[in-house]
Amino acid sequence: AAADAKAAEEIKEAIGKQTEKSGNTLRFQFSGLEMSDRVRKLFDLTNGSQKEVVTAQKLQGMELFQARDGDTGSSAVQVIALTTRIQQLQQHMARHKKDKASKRGLDALYVRRRKVLDYMERKDFESYRKVVKTLGLIR
Repeated sequence: AAADAKAAEEIKEAIGKQTEKSGNTLRFQFSGLEMSDRVRKLFDLTNGSQKEVVTAQKLQGMELFQARDGDTGSSAVQVIALTTRIQQLQQHMARHKKDKASKRGLDALYVRRRKVLDYMERKDFESYRKVVKTLGLIR
């Protein structure tokens, strides 16, 4: 229980730092540049395509669990990336119920995520609990 509270506090701090740093999310990773309000509105993520929005969400999720800058290979970051893709395919499957090929790919992603989570459970239980609790996965 104490470990869960500590993990939740760490995640809240990371999210707080992330929102301070990013502020207003812009397309094409244009954050930190001086620009007028009109240009800022043009490059705002609300004007972005679905792909840009999903990519930005995936990057924000991955930044929460990165061990260092540019970390894309650690198990926690892989689980975040897989979960993002799973959520995209779940939305696709809700619209296209007869798409059996995508269903097969979705099932493969579930298996891959489960395998990475099993590995994390064996090797790094603290980060496993943090990831499962943050994503709200039922395990």
